[in-house]
Amino acid sequence: MKSKAWVIPVETKAPKAAGAIHNDFERVLIKAEIMSYDDFVAHSCATAQVKSAGRLRLEGKEYIVQTEIL
Repeated sequence: MKSKAWVIPVETKAPKAAGAIHNDFERVLIKAEIMSYDDFVAHSCATAQVKSAGRLRLEGKEYIVQTEIL
């Protein structure tokens, strides 16, 4: 399994977090598909399986991204 991570401050809203990945994402973000990392791993690292299990959700611009402090 391969994954990537971007550093964002605690309490970051979805558009700003998307901007950490690519500047254009911050400007155009309307909604984000959200899943927990644990759900992703539990479903064989397949977004389609997470979605079919009902564990994928849509969040809007005001969503505060859940971060893990290491």
